[in-house]
Amino acid sequence: MLTHVATASARGSLAYFGTFTNSLSRGIYVSRLDDQSGILSAPELAAQVSNPNFLAVSPSGKILYAATRGEKIPNEPPGAVNAFVIDAPTGRLARLNQKSSGGAGPCYLSVDAAGRFLFVANYAGGSMKSFLLQPDGSIGDEGTFIQHHGHGVDPSRQSEPHAHWVAVDPSGRFALACDLGMDKVMIYKINPANAELTANDPPFATVPPGSGARHLAFSRDGKFAHVINEMTCTITTFAWESRHGKLTSLETISALPPDTAMQASFSGAEIVMRPDGKFVYTTLRGHDSISVFATDVKGGRLTFVENVPSRGQIPRGLGIDPAGRWLIVCNQKTDNAVVFGINARTGKLTPTGQKLQIGGPVDVKFLETN
Repeated sequence: MLTHVATASARGSLAYFGTFTNSLSRGIYVSRLDDQSGILSAPELAAQVSNPNFLAVSPSGKILYAATRGEKIPNEPPGAVNAFVIDAPTGRLARLNQKSSGGAGPCYLSVDAAGRFLFVANYAGGSMKSFLLQPDGSIGDEGTFIQHHGHGVDPSRQSEPHAHWVAVDPSGRFALACDLGMDKVMIYKINPANAELTANDPPFATVPPGSGARHLAFSRDGKFAHVINEMTCTITTFAWESRHGKLTSLETISALPPDTAMQASFSGAEIVMRPDGKFVYTTLRGHDSISVFATDVKGGRLTFVENVPSRGQIPRGLGIDPAGRWLIVCNQKTDNAVVFGINARTGKLTPTGQKLQIGGPVDVKFLETN
């Protein structure tokens, strides 16, 4: 039986943690964040499920979606997408339904701003799939399965496609997908009637060869897209033209601190933008740190602000609360999540001293409760 988390009278948000389940983790965990103090309640098990490595919250705040690895659906690859009903007062989750992700190793999923479509990227399968969501938030059957084809220049990491991120652009007309194995950001048109995807013209944009496009963050105004490249720890910034669905490369810069040489053990992981659109944050595994960048609102380019230790090993996902005051980073290898305060003027991070023990944390998502 799941235990009751912090009471609903607390101010702030629920923070949900996706994990790679291990001896310390049994699924999705939830804490309550006090938006004034930045204090998180002790994490509680919200749903027992195998390897819920990436999460998404519906715009309604009523449903949480999770990509899970290892759950075997008969006659399907070993990957699934799941819908859970959120009990906001307690944070508990009740599974609504489950569908095959269409490929092995689902590693990212997202919901569009209207709550009509769900998308999942399958890393090992090099594929992605779209779903039409039902009125109750459950996952429907309609949509499109897309198998990527191609490779990059690195024979050990890019001999085949590896889809790593997929989401809808701010206009709601296109789905973009980062593929690490092909060094491409794929662009698809969305049929709003049934979530069907078709290749756009142009069908993709590229990052520098051997970079490994991993995740993407749009600017607040939707005019720019920033891609964290896993294999080179770089960020490629594109101008985004939403009328025709076109990405134009503007620059590629290092996500590492100045004068820090890239090493084989380093890899970029997550990239997120503060809600006000002024700052971008990235995690760097191996270097075990978070880099902060200021955004040029008019030109889209990024300027390095600082780099701070993540206070754990292999920082993977990170999240910023809806008010933009607190950042939580998930350190996968050291089984902890660490809280930082964000300076609204400079974007700089200050550790609050909180370090929660959560087994294999890899993602954090917020649900504003009051």
